[in-house]
Amino acid sequence: MKKVVLAVVTAAAVVAAALVPSGRPVEAATPGFGSAVSAVSQPAWQTNASVNALAVAGNTVYAGGLFTRIRQPGKPLGQGDAARTYVAAFNRSTGAPTRFAPKLNGAVWSIATSPDGKWVVIGGDFTTVNGLSRKRIAMFSVATGKLVAGWDPAVSYRVAALAIAGNTVYLGGAFGRVDNVTRERLAAVTLNTGVLLPWDPAADDDVHAIDLSDDGSRVFVGGGFETLQGEEHHALAMLNTTTGAAYPMPAAAAIPETTPGCDSRVKDIDTLGTKVFVANAGHGDDCYDGVLAADASSGKLLWQSHCLGATEAIKAIGNWLYKGSHAHDCSKDGGFPEGAGPHHLLVYSAITGKLGPWFPNTNWGGTTQVGPLAFASGGNDVWAGGDFTRVNGVPQQGLTRFTNAPGGAPPAVPAAPKVSSTRVHRATVSFTTVVDADNISLTYTLYRGTTKVGSWKRSSYPWTKPVVTTFGDTGLTSGQSVAYHVEVSDGRNVRKSAAAAVRIR
Repeated sequence: MKKVVLAVVTAAAVVAAALVPSGRPVEAATPGFGSAVSAVSQPAWQTNASVNALAVAGNTVYAGGLFTRIRQPGKPLGQGDAARTYVAAFNRSTGAPTRFAPKLNGAVWSIATSPDGKWVVIGGDFTTVNGLSRKRIAMFSVATGKLVAGWDPAVSYRVAALAIAGNTVYLGGAFGRVDNVTRERLAAVTLNTGVLLPWDPAADDDVHAIDLSDDGSRVFVGGGFETLQGEEHHALAMLNTTTGAAYPMPAAAAIPETTPGCDSRVKDIDTLGTKVFVANAGHGDDCYDGVLAADASSGKLLWQSHCLGATEAIKAIGNWLYKGSHAHDCSKDGGFPEGAGPHHLLVYSAITGKLGPWFPNTNWGGTTQVGPLAFASGGNDVWAGGDFTRVNGVPQQGLTRFTNAPGGAPPAVPAAPKVSSTRVHRATVSFTTVVDADNISLTYTLYRGTTKVGSWKRSSYPWTKPVVTTFGDTGLTSGQSVAYHVEVSDGRNVRKSAAAAVRIR
């Protein structure tokens, strides 16, 4: 008798489908994981307090924050550690620290490296570096690690954002003067000399983020401001690199105006190719916390997410946008509902804004109660810093990294299938989907003994109920005892269930 395959999606799948983003899952073809990097965290040294800023120069990652010591992976506080006062550097390939260890007297809140990889600029609250006066901004040689002599703009208060293009260093924060000249929260100095430039957009409230378009023709600034140069520009603006004048930025209208119940501020900006990505954190119930993408020339809105839970960090790699937040409700994006989170690490399709296949996680702690606060990448990795103390359930404080090393996170081990035989010559077998931390679509293969009897593609998300697939295996011999198991694959990793046996009627 010819076998007939009956694949039935049960009511559990119907319930789950309501929580799954519409359309086909967004995944790449990389065997083992679906986005640019795996959800498996790689070894990295830790910090004893929050990491607020990250930047990459070649094979070196710079981290700045509130920490004063760093320690080996897996070590608890106080063990296997070394002094690093508010700034440190790490080998991007191994996660181990370099000898870079300047002594600062205050926190670091921003870091930028020059496009040629020769210089690193840090900003924050400090006023001395290695005993020398450096008023909240300083520059180092990447090659030698030495403080650059004579490069010493004096900034009156915190430098919270930095970006470098050509011979210009753009800075933003909470300051009011640079070199005793009025500069309200935005300024620019030369990279080679540190001389103050005429660029003066004059924000009326704090600036948290700065980035430049990849072609260097636009400066994007974000924060809590309502005006620039006295003109209305709420939270986000696109500026001329020389004059500081604002271009039209239609996408800024997607950020709600400030009200007594909602203050949504831009916390991070990242550009890639022709797009600029913007992260918001809102204060107030249901205030805008999402991410938006805009055209980097016209400022036109391309897409917008509406997850609730402040977004502090974003990083674009290829067609993916990685997000650090304490997202607790992404139901408006077709994602997880309230009560399923928080999901501190997520990825979006940079093309559509749809949630993608990357589900590692951290906890939150420290003063911000967010988790991840900063991202950086060398193109094939994601470094995340923040106030977390655990990554993927394992102790790891302040700093972690994810790479594109082959393999990825394996799927969970599937449960043994449920089997029964209520009709002559026939067995009914059902199995449920599992979750994979860096894939949505998995392949499930059902075996009778060693014989493959069916294969299915099924999509599942960490926040949905398992999908149940039922298969009718016919043409079997009455009285025969047969055993079934299911194997699930992400293209590289395979997990096998226990077997379940049944006697055929």
